[in-house]
Amino acid sequence: MADTEKITINISAVDLGRIDLLADEGFYSSRTDFVRTAIRKELDVHGEEVKQSVSRRASVLGAMVYTRSMLEKCLKRGQKLEIAVVGAVYLADDVTPELALKTIKRLKVFGVLRASQAVKEALADRIL
Repeated sequence: MADTEKITINISAVDLGRIDLLADEGFYSSRTDFVRTAIRKELDVHGEEVKQSVSRRASVLGAMVYTRSMLEKCLKRGQKLEIAVVGAVYLADDVTPELALKTIKRLKVFGVLRASQAVKEALADRIL
């Protein structure tokens, strides 16, 4: 999934001007291109630390999608999920608050959680 998320940052006028100058000189196509490139470079610098942390926390790196049928299978097995993801968690639109409560014990997301508002409210005390 190549979804992107919008973020807001505050930087000084001088730094913004320097970014605009680099874009104007053709080093970057836009401010966004500069910021994405800078973020990727920093993430590359800290890549090993991220891998170690993901491993230490028993997390998944990437995106996880949970559908109603997947959670119903967990329910039949009597399984309660402890979800830990660095990236994104998507609880499908067909997941009801009741099903989420019966199958999700704990949810920790470093990144994006996509679910219906009703499911998010039902899981509020389980989202870390």
